[in-house]
Amino acid sequence: MKETKTPKPNVDQMTINYIKALAIDMINEAGSGHPGIVLGAAPALYTLYKNHLNFSTVDPNWINRDRFVMSAGHGSALLYAMLYVAGFHITLDDLKNFRRASFPTPGHPEYGVTSGVDMSTGPLGQGLASAVGMALGGKINSEKYILSKNNKNKSIIDYKVYVLCSDGDLMEGVAQEAASLAGNLSLNNLIVLYDSNDISLDGPTVNTFNENILNRFKSMGWNTEFVKNGDNINAINRAINKAKTSSKPTIIEIKTIIGKDTTLAGTHEVHGKVLGKDETLRLKQSLGLPENTFYVSEDIIKNFKKVISERYQKHFYAWDDQYKEYVEKNYNGDYNLFNNMINSRFNINIKDMNWNFSVDEKEAIRDTNGKIMLKLAEFIPTFIGGSADLASSTKTYLHKQPDIVKNKYNGRNIWFGVREHGMGAMLNGLALSGFRPFGSTFLTFADYQKPAIRLSALMDLPVTYIYSHDSINIGQDGPTHQPIEQLAMLRSIPNMNVYRPADAHELVGCWHEILNNRKPSCLVVSRNPVELLKTTKAEEVKNGAYLVLGNPIKMDAVIIATGSEVSTAIYISIDLYKEFGIECNVVSMPSMELFLNQPKEYQEKIIPKTVKRIVIEAGSSFGWHQFVDNNDYLITIDKFGISGTKDEVQNYCDFSYEKIKNKIIDLLDFIKE
Repeated sequence: MKETKTPKPNVDQMTINYIKALAIDMINEAGSGHPGIVLGAAPALYTLYKNHLNFSTVDPNWINRDRFVMSAGHGSALLYAMLYVAGFHITLDDLKNFRRASFPTPGHPEYGVTSGVDMSTGPLGQGLASAVGMALGGKINSEKYILSKNNKNKSIIDYKVYVLCSDGDLMEGVAQEAASLAGNLSLNNLIVLYDSNDISLDGPTVNTFNENILNRFKSMGWNTEFVKNGDNINAINRAINKAKTSSKPTIIEIKTIIGKDTTLAGTHEVHGKVLGKDETLRLKQSLGLPENTFYVSEDIIKNFKKVISERYQKHFYAWDDQYKEYVEKNYNGDYNLFNNMINSRFNINIKDMNWNFSVDEKEAIRDTNGKIMLKLAEFIPTFIGGSADLASSTKTYLHKQPDIVKNKYNGRNIWFGVREHGMGAMLNGLALSGFRPFGSTFLTFADYQKPAIRLSALMDLPVTYIYSHDSINIGQDGPTHQPIEQLAMLRSIPNMNVYRPADAHELVGCWHEILNNRKPSCLVVSRNPVELLKTTKAEEVKNGAYLVLGNPIKMDAVIIATGSEVSTAIYISIDLYKEFGIECNVVSMPSMELFLNQPKEYQEKIIPKTVKRIVIEAGSSFGWHQFVDNNDYLITIDKFGISGTKDEVQNYCDFSYEKIKNKIIDLLDFIKE
């Protein structure tokens, strides 16, 4: 009887198998990780890197590289193994120290830590939603940096954005918010590979997630493709090629088997369970691999790098000629000037500009802010953004600047619609694409954006979140719209600067700090009119807090205030001096974070601990305890408001002028002596 031989795997299959084994070894060595996605999605990721993704291992930050976002961030081991085999700056030692401190192979991908990682992912949905912002950024730059007026179809920026997402990503609301807008804008440079394995952490998705995903995306204006066998790299390749020619964003559903070729294949147990030694040995045998750990054939690596390098070089050299032509023609060959422009690297002094603020009329800071932003847009070409359907209320619409709409991307105003969370994630994507983006909504709705804000801070991105309607003074909108705990929430986020200016002077100072520091910021502005105060100073904002009234040496007490409460504190201080001869200094604190970063000597000079210190802010007391002796000295609001007029709500919250003044008089008990 003739013996039948098992066909020898081809080079593609062997490369995929080695990548799988590397990732599994990483997870075993770490004692934690997610083997399921490694074994199911490896063929899809391999196909993308081998045949489609344009990148440079020499210059991972090349401005026209295709972006890849591992939205299913729990698949990091697969990504790192792929990057290693592809030739990025990752060593075998880095793989052996997966999930260990001080190595560029963290548990979930982190921007700025690992060569070849374009954003931090892990919270499901954020990667896909941010990728929409990246794709929009690519479209904007594609229309902005065209080679010539006669050839508008040729741009030096023409990259695509690829995403690998999971069932979990598509369950998250933020992904749907952003995907809806991507379809509306026809962002055809966005291609999503959907690892569809019908399993989530707790069990089969039939219990939670059984709608027709492709029909859902089709209804949102997407092109859809389907690959029924996730091991068929030719079918995956054809689907990606189709997607690249579509006039719409594309999602490719790829049916895979989670934990393929293990005894736990197709079950939720393999999602985040380490395989262990025996199971790994069985797996490697079934894949035709040696038992060695962290081993990849040199021939396999050499061949994979060669294929990628040949494809990349062909694309890059053609692009580089166009790049040189463009910079020579438009920037006189000054590459640094162009690169700084496209990456928003600049220093701006807006404090010395003549803003012509009126001292005679009161104006809401949101209105003043709108005027400042109009001027900023005139000389910052990467200053771009919009609102969650509230531009008429937040005053952030850039008049005289064009809108960004379907097939017309060279604008400055983005219509995000009522999508606060999606907006925040897209702003991250835009910042990762070199822009200085902003997004606005009411302060109370910052809660909708928290996960995206947190990622702005984690990645240290220069995103500006603008919040109007900053206190209970909005009155009749009621407690759903009256922010209480939001300022405390925003201030609690590490690496985030929160600004609440008292007037136009401080507002200019806030913008100066925002624009000259590549950090995430929250700018909180009032809806109610405020006067232009005589002693506020733009240049003092850099210190976070400063003296706006009083004697820096001789004082009886200090009142610390922010925003519109600064003027309240000033008038109360004046009253106390007239009525009782009490010298009460007033400190404006537009940014608590900046103040706490000042030397201790400065902090103690502005707010000395030798006198009574009182805080006035129309929000939660949380976070203010560090400046006072006890809770009695916090004139804040720790309950929800009511619907009513401004005066009625202030009275209900014990925050009327008279109630604040009387409480301060009670606190300064030496008045009665």
